[in-house]
Amino acid sequence: MTSLQKAPGPSDLVEERSRGTFPVRNMTHFLDGSAKQTAIREKIMLQLERDPVWAVSDSHDLTLQQIRERSMAKVRRAAHFVANESMALFKLRMELISVVDPGTWTRIGVHYGLFFGALRGGATPEQFSYWAQKGAVTLNGMVGCFAMTEIGHGSNVAGLETTATYDEMSDEFVIHTPSLTATKWWIGGAAQTATHSVVFAQMIIKGKNYGVKNFIVQLRDTETFENLPGIVIGDIGAKMGRHGTDNGYIQFTHVRIPRSYMLMKHTKVNRRGEVKEPPLQQLTYGALIQGRVAMVVDSGAIAKKALTIAIRYAAIRRQFGASAGKPETKIIDYVIHQYRLMPLLAQAFAMHFTGIEVNRMYEELMDSMETLQPGDKGLGEVLEKLKEMHGTSAGLKAFSTWSTLNIIDQCRQACGGHGYSAYTGLASLYSDFAVHCTWEGDNTILSLQGGRYLIGCYREAKAGKKQAGGVAYLNNMDALLTKRCGAKSLADVSRLEVIEEAFWLVSAHVVKKAGEDFEAGVKKGLKEDESYEACSQARLLATKIHSIGYLFHRFKGALVRAPEDLKPILTRLCLLYGFYAIAENSGPFLQYGYFTPQQMDWIREAVTALCRDVRLDAIPLTDSFNYSDFMLNSPFGRADGDIYTAYFAAVQKAHKPGAVPSYFAKEIYPLLHRKLEEDDILELDEEDEE
Repeated sequence: MTSLQKAPGPSDLVEERSRGTFPVRNMTHFLDGSAKQTAIREKIMLQLERDPVWAVSDSHDLTLQQIRERSMAKVRRAAHFVANESMALFKLRMELISVVDPGTWTRIGVHYGLFFGALRGGATPEQFSYWAQKGAVTLNGMVGCFAMTEIGHGSNVAGLETTATYDEMSDEFVIHTPSLTATKWWIGGAAQTATHSVVFAQMIIKGKNYGVKNFIVQLRDTETFENLPGIVIGDIGAKMGRHGTDNGYIQFTHVRIPRSYMLMKHTKVNRRGEVKEPPLQQLTYGALIQGRVAMVVDSGAIAKKALTIAIRYAAIRRQFGASAGKPETKIIDYVIHQYRLMPLLAQAFAMHFTGIEVNRMYEELMDSMETLQPGDKGLGEVLEKLKEMHGTSAGLKAFSTWSTLNIIDQCRQACGGHGYSAYTGLASLYSDFAVHCTWEGDNTILSLQGGRYLIGCYREAKAGKKQAGGVAYLNNMDALLTKRCGAKSLADVSRLEVIEEAFWLVSAHVVKKAGEDFEAGVKKGLKEDESYEACSQARLLATKIHSIGYLFHRFKGALVRAPEDLKPILTRLCLLYGFYAIAENSGPFLQYGYFTPQQMDWIREAVTALCRDVRLDAIPLTDSFNYSDFMLNSPFGRADGDIYTAYFAAVQKAHKPGAVPSYFAKEIYPLLHRKLEEDDILELDEEDEE
């Protein structure tokens, strides 16, 4: 009887953990915000793991309908917690659900983040109370969706075709889909779940179009679940990912709703069809920001999941390079593999701290806006913060989601051939996450919006208006633009202050260039929108450098709050992120003269050295993310390192060895036993037979 040699596993991770230079548990508490928050997160993860409804072990082998059915069961379970815990606790629960099951997170989030968010942001107190009593808070009596996108119109909300025409005689709005391109499309929850929807439509009163407003429309009978008259709903079909979310299409044919079903917190319409527009149109932007902020936070969470899987695998997997009679080399010990993953690990930390800061800013802003009225003291300050939040979140959403999608794919490729297996969890993670780059605004379009905001800030700063927050570097452009790095050695350049100043200078330069290009277009006689379009490439670059720098500044800011025993490793990570970002975008840093070619060589040298240093703490760092094996749902990311045993067991459980294919009799047997024609027989040459 022969035995199989035991594969490398647990002992390798024990060795890796023994090298750690910082207390892992302290890092977890710092990342979570406190030891209390860590305990709450662990409690929620344990609840999910022990609940059979949330089982994930067979998730890679389910049919679409099985995924949808299980997802709906999870929605029901989540509804229990909505009614029995605080909103803050439920929000934390949702963050963890996004890691373990993105499809279900979306299915729940469509109702609470979009439908309920639209009510919170657009309904009057009376309207909010009405829909809350109908079940909007507890999912008891209704499930909502968000009908904004149309098949012929994506991010261009102003160009939507669906109409809401006011009928003064009946005091009703008539919701109508006038063309195929006006069909509501990609509507999460519409295909199989929603009973009601927030519908974006052009409001037409007495022949005048007042632009896009929001209306609540009931879609289905809550008893029979049949579509209501005038409403056609269908499934949009196969998608790249997020299979737990039932995206559908909706068409309305002269569907009547009461006037009071229009959300009137901002724009109001009375019985006579008289329209009162809000004095502060900017206040309607709040609802658009929430989704962007959520995706910045989610980007950090998903990046940490992917990196935990890939780095733990890299510490177990051995390949080539060994001396005779010795074990092969761990792939994490190869310099190129360290360069492949360690900067991405640093980037995940940068996104984590940025997500915390941006979410804090958003919550404070929304609290300020809840009771804001025209003429209030401090109104101008709040509106400035709203403008900054709107512009900054656009760029951060774009570059955080692009970065995380790249991180997932780099992690997949870093797992070699096994990375192509569904059981690593990275293939589905990629397909589920990819939608972040196009929903809630296509990333390129949002980047251009961010660039437009930066041009506005540049022009204000040039005119003498003081800028605050993330664009404060524009206040002293004349002095800033002439600065140069004076480092005379690798040691001189390896300081956080050097990186900070480099990003300020280069950000100021690229924003200035975008602003000058815009102004040049206007001087040539272009209209403002035409001039913005003409400088699109400059806007995109400005947003990119500003956003990457913003991530670095937020990371550096977090170091101030860090406990002393965590500062050394966090400083190395912050340096690595900053230097790697500069090296990968070296063009403008050299073009605008902050660094010399020699200094750029030192920076690349520093990246390699920092990768080697961070590699020694790589496993403790992924441990600090504190994702249980259940949350990772990948044998390659197991905390005990026994990856091959777990991988083999998962495959055997899902696919019985030696099973005869169901199509054997129909396809394989006829192939094997077909009668060959004479000319199908191979004749060998005599030379071949000798």
